[in-house]
Amino acid sequence: MTEGEAAPAAVAGQGSRNLLMRVIAGAVLAPVAIAIAYAGGWLWTTLVTLAAIGLYIEWLTIVGAARETRVVASGVIALAIAGFCFALGRIDAALLALVLGLAGVALLSPDRRGWTAGGFGYAAVAQVASVLVRLDAEMGFVALVFVLLIVWVTDIGGYVAGRGIGGPKLWPRVSPKKTWAGAFGGFLASLIVAAGFAVFGSNKADPALTLKMGPLLLLAAVLSIASQLGDLFESAVKRRFGVKDSSHIIPGHGGLMDRLDGFVAAVVLAAFFGLLRGGVDGVGRGLMVW
Repeated sequence: MTEGEAAPAAVAGQGSRNLLMRVIAGAVLAPVAIAIAYAGGWLWTTLVTLAAIGLYIEWLTIVGAARETRVVASGVIALAIAGFCFALGRIDAALLALVLGLAGVALLSPDRRGWTAGGFGYAAVAQVASVLVRLDAEMGFVALVFVLLIVWVTDIGGYVAGRGIGGPKLWPRVSPKKTWAGAFGGFLASLIVAAGFAVFGSNKADPALTLKMGPLLLLAAVLSIASQLGDLFESAVKRRFGVKDSSHIIPGHGGLMDRLDGFVAAVVLAAFFGLLRGGVDGVGRGLMVW
C-alpha cells in the first residue's frame, strides 16, 4: 500500500472510531439524562446547573478568557447560586442572581467584555429554560423529553442523511461537513417523532387527532430548525477563535457545547413558547397541550 492509499484508510479508521465512541457515549448519557429528567426536582436542577457552569467555562476557553480568575469565579458562583435558588423554588431570586452575575462578569472582564458577558448569558438562558420546561409537575417531563428527542433525532437524521446522501454544503465557511441533505434529513426525522407523540399520546379514535397533530408538527419543525441553527452558531463562534472542539470531556463528541449547542437553542425557544401559553408554572403544559 502506498502512502497516498494509507492516508484515506487512516482517516476512515479514525472516523469509524469516533463514530463508535459517539454511539457508546450517547448510549450511556441519554438514559442517564432521561432518568434524571424523570426524577426532576433538585436532581434535574443540579444537572442543569452543572451543565450551565460547564458551558460557561468552555465558552471562556474558546474566546481566550478562561485564565481570568475573577471572570470565571463570578460567573460560576452566580450560576451556582441561581441553581440553589431554583432548587428551593425561588425563581425570582435565581433570576436576580443571574442578572447580578451578568453585571459582575461584564464589569470584571479586562477585555473581550462582550464575548465573556455573552458566554455567561448563553449559559444562563440555558439554565433558566431547562428548569422552566421541567417545572410543570403534570407535563414538564413529557415536554422535556419531546425537546430532547427532537434535538437528538435532528442530529442523528442529519448525520445519516449527510453521510449517506452528501451533496451541496449547507454553510461551508462555518461548518464544512454539514450538507443540505443532512439538514433536511434531520428536519424530516423531527416530524416523524412529533407525529409519533401525537398518535401515541392521544386516543387514536379521536376525530380531533389530526388537528392536534398539526401544532406538534409545527412545534417540532421550529425546534428542529432552532437546533440546527444552534449548532451552526456554536460552529461560527469556534471558527471565529480558531477552535475545533470546545473541550474533550465527552468521548467522540468533544465538549459540552459541542453536544448541547442544539439543545440550548431548542430548549430556550421551547421555554419561550411555553411561557406565552402556560405562564411560569405551566411551560410544559403550554408546549404539549393543544
